[in-house]
Amino acid sequence: MRVDLLSREYPPEVYGGAGVHMEYLSRELRELADVRVRCFGADRQEPGVSAYRVPGGLERANAALQVLGVDLEMAAACDGADVVHSHTWYANFAGHVAKLLHGVPHVVTTHSLEPLRPWKAEQLGGGYAVSSWAERTALTAADAVIAVSEGMRRDVLTAYPEIRPERVTVIHNGIDTAEYAPDRGTDVLKKHGVDPGRPYVIFVGRITRQKGLVHLLHAARSFDREAQLVLCAGAPDTPEIAAEVTALVRGLDRDGVLWISEMLPKPEVIQLLTHASVFVCPSVYEPMGIVNLEAMACETAVVATATGGIPEVVADGETGLLVPVDQGPDGTPHDPERFASDLAERVNALLRDPARAKAMGRAGRVRAVEHFSWERIARRTLDLYATLT
Repeated sequence: MRVDLLSREYPPEVYGGAGVHMEYLSRELRELADVRVRCFGADRQEPGVSAYRVPGGLERANAALQVLGVDLEMAAACDGADVVHSHTWYANFAGHVAKLLHGVPHVVTTHSLEPLRPWKAEQLGGGYAVSSWAERTALTAADAVIAVSEGMRRDVLTAYPEIRPERVTVIHNGIDTAEYAPDRGTDVLKKHGVDPGRPYVIFVGRITRQKGLVHLLHAARSFDREAQLVLCAGAPDTPEIAAEVTALVRGLDRDGVLWISEMLPKPEVIQLLTHASVFVCPSVYEPMGIVNLEAMACETAVVATATGGIPEVVADGETGLLVPVDQGPDGTPHDPERFASDLAERVNALLRDPARAKAMGRAGRVRAVEHFSWERIARRTLDLYATLT
């Protein structure tokens, strides 16, 4: 069986969970099928991987139109595939056109949904209407939809009620626990100025409304003074949110705040996660949250928002602590001050009880190993393909 995987992200150009998913899913699927990867960006040297750039004439167009231009070239290249499988709205339209053009089944994995990310209008302007149209068109016509969590499945059926429930299958994201494992070295900490003798709270993620960094920075005002705060945060969606985050960081009246804005290599992130007392995921929208699995695999306790698919990953009271949130339609907490206060309370509870935090970290590693294997995920995905061909 030939499977064409379509995505904007693929290593080394990875900036979010979809790119991580593509890296490991493609690796495992190659053991089971003939896999071709089609992605955006610079040429890749890896066999079976083709990258596509914005077509000539669209270089100055709205970003959403540039995406559709790339999608058309990707769709044309899918001739000969038995199944096309697209990831995120950036590649959904490519999968949809390939389905129509080549008469093959189209599978969509939903890592997020445009109707639940209205803040993207800040980034795309009128292009947000285009991205929303592309996603709706592809999902409602897809032969199968994979949701990365039960929470995401509910969101898909709510956002797109015309999709029949039996067409939506839950296959969770996974984690490579051989790669993501505790690293007891301290060279990376020293390189970035982290004091290994002091506890620290860590955040890893993009600077976007979705990831809730603004709420974390409000909560950080109440973190125990002894704790450091390490922010691995970059790639801001807009200049406005970049400026807001910068102002909040500068306004923190505490020492030990370290902001690492560049994208770090995985081994560096792994060591930073390993030594953290608490990993914080303050997201207001998170269909699954691979980064929580990465922290758990590194034996780090997690404090995360009880939203989307996160409660399916983080076992409350066992591998971390969940923070309840009462959200509006756009994900924004109705009471941001309460959310920040609850976030700080749970972080402090683990900072003040290191033995409990360490026990949660060990339990998190066990849970990651036992329930989120990429090999299992690839086999379930291939089984789904087989029902369509």
